[in-house]
Parts: sequence; structure tokens; C-alpha cells
Amino acid sequence: MELSKKLALILVLAFLVTIAGGCGGSKPAPAPAPAPAPEKPKEILIGANFELTGNVATFGVSTVNGIEMAFAEINAKGGVLGQQLKLVKGDNKSDSGESTNVATKLVTQDKVVTLLGPVTSTNVLAAVPVATQFKVPIITSSGTNPKVTVDDSGKTREWAFRTCFIDPFQGFVAANFALNTLKAKTAAIYIDKNSDYSKGLAEVFEKTFTEKGGKVVAKEGFTTDDKDFRATLTKIKATKPDVLFVPAYYEQDGLIAKQARELGYTNPILGGDGWDSDKLLQIAGAKALQEVYFVNHYSAQDTDPKVVKFVNDYKAKYNSVPDALAALGYDTAYLLADAIKRAGSAEPAKIRDALAATKGFSGVTGNVSLDEKHNPVKGAVVLSFDKDGKLVFKEKVNP
Repeated sequence: MELSKKLALILVLAFLVTIAGGCGGSKPAPAPAPAPAPEKPKEILIGANFELTGNVATFGVSTVNGIEMAFAEINAKGGVLGQQLKLVKGDNKSDSGESTNVATKLVTQDKVVTLLGPVTSTNVLAAVPVATQFKVPIITSSGTNPKVTVDDSGKTREWAFRTCFIDPFQGFVAANFALNTLKAKTAAIYIDKNSDYSKGLAEVFEKTFTEKGGKVVAKEGFTTDDKDFRATLTKIKATKPDVLFVPAYYEQDGLIAKQARELGYTNPILGGDGWDSDKLLQIAGAKALQEVYFVNHYSAQDTDPKVVKFVNDYKAKYNSVPDALAALGYDTAYLLADAIKRAGSAEPAKIRDALAATKGFSGVTGNVSLDEKHNPVKGAVVLSFDKDGKLVFKEKVNP
């Protein structure tokens, strides 16, 4: 009997302990750890849509050289926002149709956050609709036609920017140089009829030259594929112009200068920044380049410390003197990096807003502040050639 009582007591106590354990709120199982935050991308992808082959290939190669040198310097210092800048390159083959295709691939397949390039205005205009459609900024360092950043209605293109001066400014500079420095009273104009760049410069040159008392005695045109200009140059020579204005690219410029001199035209020949290429001397020869003058974005002979360092670094890396396209590419790369840093993000819309707000950026080709039309306010230089065909600084012009 006594044993039964003890056993009953033990069972009751065990039951109470069990109840107490159940009511005492045993600790719930720990919640699963939160999923780790997605890893921040190590690279910011930037698209390069350039003329790496074709009739203006030296322009594209020079520009990409400048961009890649700048990116290497930026990345060596830690990159932007802790990420490295990576250039994804596409060759538009100096063709407007290919420019559209390259831009589309870079944006839709490579997923770049900004497009750089192309070089020529016609090829930039072919890429702008792609940038606009997919809402990605596009920056050209050398597309000078005003329509690159402003549409036909006068509205600023939201996603398009440039870091070079525009055609009206260099056409204005060329006309004033002809009138004031060369004392020209008459001019002939010879343009590439297929080029928006060429037509844009010619229009402004003629307007400025005639409004200030000059007279245009001949206007002729050629196509991009032409090689023999002698018949038209003979016709132009007969009008006896004090200056011949040829706003084209170096392949045609060199041939025109060479053939004009062979035909006995000895007066000055003027042009725009399209004349700036190492290949020009090979095509024309030093003798034909005497009394040739062209408007450009910078001079490698500039003694500004920033320019001197850039020229020396470029020569050490590429074993050649940087032309204006290389300098503009270099500046554009740094300006983009600055915009991404100010945006605090690599999101295209935020980069666009930071680009539009650019003020007082200091570059090799001058200080850059973008206006409401996404155009920089900056100066230009006029260059010529010595007896050996090497570039010579003539004068600097500020807006």
C-alpha cells in the first residue's frame, strides 16, 4: 500500500513537470537567416560605338585610345564608386547603318549603362534613336552637327550629349580667320554632299563670310567615295578664290589638297577638325599642306601642364603624338567618370541627370560646362603645317 502511494506520487510529479514544460514556452526554433544582399557589381559597363575600320578609322582608333588611357588611370586609383570601368567596344565600320546595329547590341545584349561615340555626326545621329528608345545616355566627343543634341523642332534630346564644340562655332572661327588673318575677300566652298558634318560647316562658313563682307565665288560638291577631284578643282581654280574651304574628313581632304596643288592652286585651303589625322600627311605630302589651316579642339604644342602631361603619357603608351580625337576621348572618359561619381549611381537616368548638370569640368581640351542643349561652352584653335608637314599652332579663339 505504501509502495502504491509512492508510485502514484511519482507519476503525478512527472505529469506536472510535463505540463510545466509545455506551458513554460519552450524557445521557438530560430528564424532562418535573411538571404544575403546581392553582391555589388565589380564593373560598370560602358559601350564604345566607334569607327575602328572604314574611311575614318584613324579617328575612331585615336578616340578609343584616349578613352582606354583615361579608364586605365581611373581604375588604377580605385575606379568609380568602388567599381572598375570596363569599355565594351563595337566597330561600326564608319557606316551609319552599322552604327545603329552596334548601339543596339551594346544596349540590349551587353547591358552598358552609357554609350560613347560615334565619331562622325552622321553615325551619331544613327545611334541617338537607340539611346533614346532604351533610355541610356549617349556622349559623342566629336559629333559637331547641332542636330546631335537638338531635334528639328528645337527641343533638346534628353539622352544625347557632346563634349566638343559644334559646327556653327568652328564655321564661324574659320570664316573669321579667312577674313581677318588671311585678309581674304573671296572664297570657294567644296563639300562632301553625303556628310551632315560637311554641310553644316559649309552653311555657317558661308553665312559668316558673306555677312562680314566676303563673297563666295564657287560652291561645289563631291561624294564620300570620290578619289579624283581634278575636274571640279579646275573649275574652282578658274574662279580665282582667295581661299578654298573644304570641310571634310582627312581621306578626302588629303587628296583634294594634293590635287589642288598639282593643278597650280597655291592660295590657302581651310578646313574643320576633320583634317586632324596622322594619315593626312601620308595622303597629301608636306608640300601640299603648305598654306593649309584648320580649326581644331586643342593643340599638342600647348604649354598648359595638363596638356603637356597628357601628351607625354600618350606618347609613352602609344608611341605617337595624340591628335584632337584622342584628347577629346580622354576628356570624355573623365567627364563621364565625374558624372557617375556625382550621381552616386551607375543607373542610366541618374548618370543622364549628372551629365546635364556638368559645370566647370577641367579637361585637356579646355574647361567644359554643358548648356541647356547639352553642348559644351569651350574654345577652339587654328592649326597649320610647317615645311615637314608637322602641326603648328596659329591662334586660339574663345567663344
